[in-house]
Amino acid sequence: MAQWCQLQMLDCKYLEQVDQLYDDSFPMDIRQYLSRWIESIDWDTVAFQDSLATVRFHDLLAQLDDQHSRFALENNFLLQHNIRKIKRNLQDRFQEDPVSMAMIISRNLKEEQKILATAKSIEQEGEGTVSAMVVEKQKLDNKVKELRERVQVADQNIKNLEDLQDEYDFKVNTLKNRENEMNGMTPKELEKEKLMVGRMCFDLKAKRQDVVIQLTDLLSVTQALLSDLISEELPEWKQRQQIACIGGPPNACVDQLQNWFTAVAESLQQVRQHLKKLQELEQKFTYDSDPITQKKAYLEARALELLKNLLSNSLVVERQPCMPTHPQRPLVLKTGVQFTVKLRFLVKLQEFNYQLKVKAVFDKDVTEKKGFRKFNILGTNTKVMNMEESNGSLAAEFRHLQLKEQKVAGNRTNEGPLIVTEELHSLSFESELQLNQSGLDIKLEAMSLPVVVISNVCQLPSGWASILWYNMLTTEPKNLKFFLSPPTAKWSQLSEVLSWQFSSVTKRGLNEEQLNMLADKLLGAKAQRNPEGQIPWTKFCKSANEKAFPFWLWIEGILDVIKRHLLSLWNDGSIMGFISKEREKALLTDKCPGTFLLRFSESSREGAITFTWIEHDVFDKPVFHSVEPYTKKELSAVSLPDIIRTYKVMAAENIPENPLRFLYPDIPKDKAFGKYYPKLTETPEPMDVENPERTGYMKTELISVSEVHPSRLQDNMMPMSPDDYKALSKYVSPRDIDAVANNLITGFGEFDIQMSAEFEEQN
Repeated sequence: MAQWCQLQMLDCKYLEQVDQLYDDSFPMDIRQYLSRWIESIDWDTVAFQDSLATVRFHDLLAQLDDQHSRFALENNFLLQHNIRKIKRNLQDRFQEDPVSMAMIISRNLKEEQKILATAKSIEQEGEGTVSAMVVEKQKLDNKVKELRERVQVADQNIKNLEDLQDEYDFKVNTLKNRENEMNGMTPKELEKEKLMVGRMCFDLKAKRQDVVIQLTDLLSVTQALLSDLISEELPEWKQRQQIACIGGPPNACVDQLQNWFTAVAESLQQVRQHLKKLQELEQKFTYDSDPITQKKAYLEARALELLKNLLSNSLVVERQPCMPTHPQRPLVLKTGVQFTVKLRFLVKLQEFNYQLKVKAVFDKDVTEKKGFRKFNILGTNTKVMNMEESNGSLAAEFRHLQLKEQKVAGNRTNEGPLIVTEELHSLSFESELQLNQSGLDIKLEAMSLPVVVISNVCQLPSGWASILWYNMLTTEPKNLKFFLSPPTAKWSQLSEVLSWQFSSVTKRGLNEEQLNMLADKLLGAKAQRNPEGQIPWTKFCKSANEKAFPFWLWIEGILDVIKRHLLSLWNDGSIMGFISKEREKALLTDKCPGTFLLRFSESSREGAITFTWIEHDVFDKPVFHSVEPYTKKELSAVSLPDIIRTYKVMAAENIPENPLRFLYPDIPKDKAFGKYYPKLTETPEPMDVENPERTGYMKTELISVSEVHPSRLQDNMMPMSPDDYKALSKYVSPRDIDAVANNLITGFGEFDIQMSAEFEEQN
């Protein structure tokens, strides 16, 4: 079943997460109308090839034209209009930068897959294991429901009170009129009427007391719920957002939080209306010790204070600052490059639409620090919040902001205590909510997570390392001096974050075997991969000496080579990747000759991959060979599956042969990599159009060859399956097998020479 169809069958909570992936830059309409075509394209590859991205961009526009034609046949004018508008917006945004569009689609497809995987895993775990988080959310839903029910009951009681007071007022006036009439009631009837009015007055006072107590209790319940939202739910959501920013699980949708905030705001607004109604009733009728007179000022002030508290915490950064060119590296901003950031107001009330004007401010209230850079915000830094068409949320998205460093008089020297990529800066947003009829005048502020500002794209990996370290170890959004004394990280924390770096850009994180190798590299073998083992910032992102390179830059180089050249192989598990040389030998020792595995080079800063295979010498001892690592330069010319397919070992007087037979543990090479081999081309390229006898160029192929001394070639055995080799080894020693194979090849060589001589004599 198509991915888009599977998504539409999920529960609402997952569909809300899908909704968060799409906005005006790439609307969900396109995903809906072109779902089959979108899923048929390898967008990961498209995102790294400018020319291919341009082709796919124009293909997409053509697909939209086809969709427009279908709507025209259906005489659906509205959808025709929407398609034309979507096409114009895409052309304006991506005509000059189609790679950005490809990256957005690639990212969204991956996020959709994660949502599907999460839904599937939760379904398999069953309701019993699902979690305390779901239970807590259900409790909060119940509290909100209870609050709404209480407000409805209070509303009904106030209406009953108003009816009772109107009836009492009528009875009192009627009694007065009858007393003044000449032919009025008898004294007995008058006394009876007065008693009835007196009882009614007693009931009215009791009812007033009940309503005031009920509103007091209602505000207490509201305050407790508000405390849950502001002190627990909102910080938890922000923490989940931090984790999502550094590659962790996608943040739970903000829509649920918005629903809770809006429900509480609506309830408080209704309570304030109830208090106004009580004030009207008081003006018509009051008495000594009237509970409305005694409590109204307190209740009004308390309701207003709760509403202000709610609203002042309702402005949040829904999508953290991010350059569209690097969607998986948020919070790292480059000077002169546009970035986007999105805000949401969690109280979704129509009366607030177009009432909030938000201004972006950089490094607000930051005291001037010697040597630290200063920046100005360029572009439109003010936005009015309005209801979005897609989901009705009250939001504002800044799409065209960029930073420019302030020039310092004279020669600027970085005298500050931190390097550029360790400087943390803040991006805050200010607004003011004024509603005269409601008596509201509230200052609003929201702040993004700290950002790192770079001036050259080569600083991006180090800047991202700072973002990882910060968001892994603290939830404080204003600790801009964090790297003056950065705390250490536990291996249990860092291992999870490292795995996220792979799972966020591929379909696979790091398994236990791979993490063990990285633990040994960071902690040392003596630490025995202790989860509590402490790793300092300098060990993660600094060089021990000029020749060495930081651990993180090594990881970043590997991530880059995977994304560019090895994505499919990594996703299908063909690459073991992170494994020490000792562990590599232990795994291969008992395998048959020609078994190999793929691992990343530990000596290449830019990211490189190598393979190691096993042979046996004449004494039946295992011999291991590793090829010189392949970097991005070599992999750009020839794919790794092609390298493995055509790889040869050559020595003087020996026939070049491919020693690679089985991918660890025992998968035949062609079975493991055959699907990635290039397909044969049928039409040769013309060489000379004027001479039809010449049909084309001679086909060439790049192959990898390792030249070694003949003494290092221990194994000339023809390929056989691991099972055959194992069975043969029970009866014949590996030494004898090698000797037979050598004799066979020597015999074939002599036979070939003899046949060649006979052929020459005959001709």
